[in-house]
Order: sequence, then C-alpha cells, then structure tokens
Amino acid sequence: MVSAVFHSPLDAAPVAAQNAMTNVAGSALSTSARGQKHSKSAAAIPAAAPARDWAALSRSFWMAVLPPLCGLGLLVGLWAVVSTTTGGSIPNPKDTWLQALEIFSNPFYSNGPNDQGVGWNVLMSLERVAIGFGMAALVGIPAGFVIGRFSFLSRMFNPLISLLRPVSPLAWLPIGLLVFKGANPAAIWTIFICSIWPMIINTAVGVQRVPQDYMNVARVLNLSEWKIATKILFPAVLPYMLTGVRLAVGTAWLVIVAAEMLTGGVGIGFWVWDEWNNLNVKNIIIAIFVIGIVGLVLEFALIKLATAFTFEEVKS
Repeated sequence: MVSAVFHSPLDAAPVAAQNAMTNVAGSALSTSARGQKHSKSAAAIPAAAPARDWAALSRSFWMAVLPPLCGLGLLVGLWAVVSTTTGGSIPNPKDTWLQALEIFSNPFYSNGPNDQGVGWNVLMSLERVAIGFGMAALVGIPAGFVIGRFSFLSRMFNPLISLLRPVSPLAWLPIGLLVFKGANPAAIWTIFICSIWPMIINTAVGVQRVPQDYMNVARVLNLSEWKIATKILFPAVLPYMLTGVRLAVGTAWLVIVAAEMLTGGVGIGFWVWDEWNNLNVKNIIIAIFVIGIVGLVLEFALIKLATAFTFEEVKS
C-alpha cells in the first residue's frame, strides 16, 4: 500500500526561503573569492612591470654599449700583436696612451709659427674646412636645384660632373697653388672643388624625384618659379640635400689632411707630416685617432641636424 504525504504551502515557504539564502550566500562567497584573486593579480602586475622594464632597459643598454667596446678591444688587441711582431717599431697601446696624456695636458701651447699644440692644428684645419665647405654649399646646393629642375641643364652638366668628380684631391692642389699663389687659399680651393660634387648630385637627384603630381598642382595653381622652389621643391629635396651635406663634410675633412701635408703651415695634416719627419710614430698614431674622432663628431652633429627634420630617409 502506497501512502502519500502532502505539505501545505505554508510549510514549504520556510524551506524555499532557506534555500534562497543559501544560494545568495554561496554566490557572495564565490564573488568575494574571485575579487580577492583579481586584487591579488592586480597587485602583482605593478610589481612585475617595473622588473620587465628594467630588464629591457638593461638589455638595450648593453646591446648599445657592448658591441662598440668589443670592437675597440679587438682593435687594441690587434695593435698590441702588431707592435710585438714588429719588434717595437710600432709603439704599443700603453706607450701611445702615455704620450697622448702628455700631449693633451697642454694642447694649445705655441712656441712659434711651426711649433704649436695639437689643439691649434685641429682648429686651423677646421677653419679651412669651414671656409671651403661653406663656399661649396653656397654654390653646390643652388646649382643642384637648377640642374635637377631643368632637363636641358641636367643633360648639359652630367658629363662634366662625371668627368671631374673622380679626380683626386691632390691633382687639384697644384692648380690652386698656381692660381692663388698661396698655400692656405690653395687648400681651401681643394676642399671646395672636392666637396661640391656630393651636394650638386644629391640635390639634383632629389629635385628629379619630386612626384609629378606636385608639379601638376603647381601648374594648376599657376605658381611662380620662386614659389615652386620654396614651397614644393625645398621641403621635398631637404632629405637628399642633407645627405649630400654629410658626404661633403666627410670629403672635406679627408681632403684637408692630404692638402696640409703638401702645403705646410699649421694644421693637423702638417702636424702628421712634421712628426713623420721627426720619426715620432707615437704622435702619428695619436694624430690618426684625433682625425677620426673629429670626423666622427662632425658626422654625429650632422646626423642630429638631419633627424631634427624627422625625415625617414635621413634618419636611416
């Protein structure tokens, strides 16, 4: 016999309320537990982020510093090996360093027109480079604009530039001595004629690569040649022009050393030649490093100038 038990709705109400309270409490506990987990993870993120940033910064620092140091160490090591194998005819790095400390303890001494410190020699060379390079920029950049702008002039001057550009700087020096009758203007002339070609070529190439759409818009607006040059060509050509300037400065600094060796006077090139005549190899090696460091500083300064205009072609 099967019996059934019936409960009234009033008896079931407390049970349902109790079950609901149990479910709410469980949900609250679950939510609280999840909140604690999230708060713990959120507290862990700020602690881990600085560690990752510091590791990335440290890695980038060592990647920027370690390779140049390794290259410099390799150079010094090879230098020491060559000095040992040549029986001391090439001074070792230690002796050269001690000699450099002595030289740079008083780089601006002056005991006469032909006996001056390395500082005065570097400054005199930089003065000649500045004059010759400045003259080349005043002539070469406008000439590059004109040659690149007009195809007739481009076809006219391209053969001449191709003919004269490969000529050695030492071949131009006697012409300068013959025309200007002096060592200093002859050296400046040699710098001028050798550093003008990169600026002409790069500026002309930049003008020729200006998009034709720009020129079509200029024709539609009926712009004058001056506005075309200043509003369209100059902003578009500036990366190419700055590249030519960088190449020209490097060429000028190379040329002045060779020119001063032959013309004499005061200058880093003459200083190298004078030390060779005195068989002072330590000072010659020091002069090589001085020439390289000055060229590196000039290159770095021009790169900073170029990147100030935020052109990608210049930055690369």
